[in-house]
Amino acid sequence: MAVFVTRRIPAEGLRVLSQAGGCRVQQWDSEEPVPRAELLAGVAGKRGLLCLLSDRIDREVLEAAGPDLKVISTMSVGFDHLSLEEIKKRGIRVGYTPDVLTDATAELSVALLLATCRRLPEAVEQVKNGGWTTWKPLWMCGYGLSDSTVGIIGLGRIGQAVARRLKPFGVKKFLYTGSRPKPESAAEFEAEFVPLMRLAEESDFVVVTCALTPATEGMCNKEFFGRMKKTSVFVNTSRGAVVNQEDLYNALAHGQIAAAGLDVTTPEPLPTDHPLLSLKNCDSVRNDKSRDFPEIYAGLQTS
Repeated sequence: MAVFVTRRIPAEGLRVLSQAGGCRVQQWDSEEPVPRAELLAGVAGKRGLLCLLSDRIDREVLEAAGPDLKVISTMSVGFDHLSLEEIKKRGIRVGYTPDVLTDATAELSVALLLATCRRLPEAVEQVKNGGWTTWKPLWMCGYGLSDSTVGIIGLGRIGQAVARRLKPFGVKKFLYTGSRPKPESAAEFEAEFVPLMRLAEESDFVVVTCALTPATEGMCNKEFFGRMKKTSVFVNTSRGAVVNQEDLYNALAHGQIAAAGLDVTTPEPLPTDHPLLSLKNCDSVRNDKSRDFPEIYAGLQTS
């Protein structure tokens, strides 16, 4: 069985593939994404494809692969980079890692929220450039979680893990929204299911952990940010396309909301001259929630 791997992966992963039914592995051996032309050439005639979230697997790739392609596995929790309808037409099975990064993503979400609301990146910069001269009662004030209301968009595995980590900080109330109520999941946090705009209006902190779907694309837009409190902090660790970035920039630049923390953007990474990166109240970190590589491969499963 011939398999094409679109990126450099740990040796353990290659070993597992090589020993699984005599797979013959061809790999794009680089930390950088495989060029489109190399992807199209590499997948030709293969029975298996192991790709990453940055690889767009669409009709062109499937046609280049030909009828022998039977399995596609993606080293990611998300699969919006896969053209599932085209894949389904061809009877190709798909594997992904649905729960491998839940804890890592939740931890990063909380870290980003704390760094943003307590203005840690800005404070570090002040220490380095001499801006910290003495103690000042009103200087670099942030926003606390104690007695706050936290709104979570998408109370799935990651949303629940975020709430579980935030609860000990003294959060007074959890709100959540999504495609439907989840009373069993919400019970642990006594979270209330509310419409999106009510969540925006009442939350002191908004954390986005939903999947990217046609319904959620561009969901956090001008109207949404306009409903948020001026003291609210917005954190997105889901998908960049859930947010209208121009609207977010305007909300931050004009003081409609206090701050934002992002580990997902469109595109990734943002160009260094992107307007969002010019704002002191916008903290953006690289989208890398991976934990131990062996754990990722242990979690790989077909669906």
